[in-house]
Amino acid sequence: MATRGRPVKRGRAVKLPRVPAGELLTMLDFVRYAVSRFLEAGLVFAHGTTDPVAEAAFLVCETLHLRPDQFEAFAAARVTGREAKAILDVIARRVSTRKPAAYLVNKVYMRGLPFYVDERVIVPRSFIGELLDSHFAGDSGHSASLIEEPDAVESVLDLCTGSGCLAILASRKFPNARIEAVDISGDALDVAARNIAEYGLEHRVTLHRGNLFKPIGDARYDLIISNPPYVDEKGMAGLPRECRAEPRLAFDGGADGIDIIRRILNEAGRHLTADGGLLCEVGRCRPALEAEFPKMPMLWLDTEDSEGEVFWIAARDL
Repeated sequence: MATRGRPVKRGRAVKLPRVPAGELLTMLDFVRYAVSRFLEAGLVFAHGTTDPVAEAAFLVCETLHLRPDQFEAFAAARVTGREAKAILDVIARRVSTRKPAAYLVNKVYMRGLPFYVDERVIVPRSFIGELLDSHFAGDSGHSASLIEEPDAVESVLDLCTGSGCLAILASRKFPNARIEAVDISGDALDVAARNIAEYGLEHRVTLHRGNLFKPIGDARYDLIISNPPYVDEKGMAGLPRECRAEPRLAFDGGADGIDIIRRILNEAGRHLTADGGLLCEVGRCRPALEAEFPKMPMLWLDTEDSEGEVFWIAARDL
């Protein structure tokens, strides 16, 4: 549930200037215009993009039904009058509503894959997706692979699944595993079900509604992954407007941020197979966790954009 982004110094409220027809011509023109408006309005970027240029390119591409990796190929292409109106409209809505861009186009990308999102779920931006690729690659992959044979993984549990994106990524990484995903929010599970259906995974990914481990009884898994709520009381009070558009339930980790993580650690050992392990994202809660569990040997994992925000712990150490 990473909320890391690059807050831009908040500017005063602005009214977007009228753009005469034909004044902006190419995709790149519209990206430049959007960046200027975003900076002028002091938007915050923490929902799949971390800067105004990436967000502007994302919105322009989505409005034109292009994938993000197609932007460079078409950057100099001119847009039609109808397309220009649609792009200007989504730019204006991003500035005026302060909603995350993903909500405006109902899409976010993780590890290059598109997922449907709306206001019923937090916009996914977990570091776990990258770690599934980098640290669960088996003999031929990363030197620090945590599971030697991904094909041998038979069961995975995704706690606090939200939109279901991590469960879907896990199904691709562990092709022989049954995937179960749990969330306390029925609305979130409706979104997850939509994403699972779009990837044709209904036969492999099972959704459960409930509070953490309660819906799965005594079941055990080779791997548990979780991106739970972990924002502390101070962080909740200071959430930017963009994040306040998301479900509060998906952020609130209690006074110290580790209410949910504490429960996961205390209960996970009873739901892991002997050689299994827990992969959990905790944001900036590492100091609080280490103070609470000083003897627990957590292995802290880094990604391209994070340091010490996700830990791994083997079942035997729980």
